[in-house]
Amino acid sequence: MDMMLLGIGLGVSVAVLFIGALAFARSGSLSQAWWGLTVAGHAAANPSLGAKLAALIGDPSASIPMPSPVAITPTIPAPPKPTGEALRFLSLLQAEARLVDFLMEDISGAPDAAVGAGVREVHKKASATLKKYVVIEAVLGGTEGDRVTVAKGFNPSAIRVLGNVTGEPPYHGELQHAGWKVKELKLPGSAEGQDPFVLQPAEVQM
Repeated sequence: MDMMLLGIGLGVSVAVLFIGALAFARSGSLSQAWWGLTVAGHAAANPSLGAKLAALIGDPSASIPMPSPVAITPTIPAPPKPTGEALRFLSLLQAEARLVDFLMEDISGAPDAAVGAGVREVHKKASATLKKYVVIEAVLGGTEGDRVTVAKGFNPSAIRVLGNVTGEPPYHGELQHAGWKVKELKLPGSAEGQDPFVLQPAEVQM
């Protein structure tokens, strides 16, 4: 019981100190602040007085507004906006070989002879466009079916080893595809103000 009264007295002392500080802050009167400290001293020394003060003034901490928790939302960076640089060659294939027209056309009902003739023409023009703007060479020399050796330290993005691969290179196997890589790119620049996402502008005959 004594410990409980002592605890009440200490709580009231803190409350009175708080009230005294508020009184001083509001009125600027040192005498009122000193009065608060004096009452706090008596309440700490006399637990019964502290209990009476607690019943009289209640719990001052209950009237002190507590700040609301602030929700922190993590900032997720926006994905980079795609550019149309990769579409420049496709626009050239459309302009010089009508490749996009051919691929977007529904040929499911067309006769095989008509499709074959169309493919031959598109292939001729698209091949010429490819060789005009891009220099392409094989990754590995030789032809399909040749026996080749994949040396240690090979570039896995340039050479793909297939089948049951065990141990460390060098590997010996049969060439399935020689691969392709771009040696030189000679694409022309886009005209100023041109939308790179427009592969071909619409045409209106007046």
